[in-house]
Amino acid sequence: MMSHLLSFGHGYSAQALARILLPQGWTITGTTRSVQKAKELQRSGLQAVVWPDADMADHLAKATHVLVSVGPNAEGDPVLRGVKDQLRAAAGTIKWLGYLSTTGVYGDHNGGWVDEATPLAPSTQRGHFRMEAEAEWQQLAKQSGLPLHIFRLAGIYGPDRGPFAKVRNGTARRIIKENQVFSRIHVDDIAQVLQASIRQPNAGAIYNLCDDDAAPPQDVIGYAAELLGLPLPKAEPFETAEMTPMARSFYAESKRVRNDRIKQELGIELLYPDYRSGLSALLAGEDTTL
Repeated sequence: MMSHLLSFGHGYSAQALARILLPQGWTITGTTRSVQKAKELQRSGLQAVVWPDADMADHLAKATHVLVSVGPNAEGDPVLRGVKDQLRAAAGTIKWLGYLSTTGVYGDHNGGWVDEATPLAPSTQRGHFRMEAEAEWQQLAKQSGLPLHIFRLAGIYGPDRGPFAKVRNGTARRIIKENQVFSRIHVDDIAQVLQASIRQPNAGAIYNLCDDDAAPPQDVIGYAAELLGLPLPKAEPFETAEMTPMARSFYAESKRVRNDRIKQELGIELLYPDYRSGLSALLAGEDTTL
């Protein structure tokens, strides 16, 4: 049987995986909510489905692999809400199912370390939604035999998602909060982990996806400014900085995330083990396309 990936919510991370799989002869069907985006996906070599308008039964019946990138909301997980019974019916032919979650499910650890065995204690609404969605996916997998793999992603960056634009236009901010660190992951490293898991499926596995260097956010902005040869944005204390509730919520949790499992079980060697190597590569990539 030819390999056929059905990608629910075919966004930034899923597109990076598609760039690896398409040249290998995979068929990829991606869902999107927009007719315009569906046309863009088709131009990139994918089959595209506007969903949730479409019936997904036939698409699931043809899929050998399923990737879910759609985020949950207050009403639960949209994919499970829409196609749970169809997923259950297709379980016998699906070889791998990946669910993209977030390291936000661990909550705040005041800069301390977490791994995949750390109890979940999200402190944000987004984290609670993800925790509940993970549990619902695990319950479905237990009932149906679906080969579920959960990937908890740190902050994602990559082409068109780096700090350079804000540094260049003067809107970058160095918000200083004591003992605040974030873990990050380059989108190309997400893609290589997903590919490795597809090659070595381990139903029920949970993996943290992050680099080796959890770092304060102001250090990342500072390094981007250094690479660009631009002035260092001024420091602003977190306590007095004007921020939207959404922006402030990102500072509600501080932790360092361990990534040993992707290395030990999947043999991953990170392409970008820290933000310095990742940002340097992004800037070099910009230069080659100008």
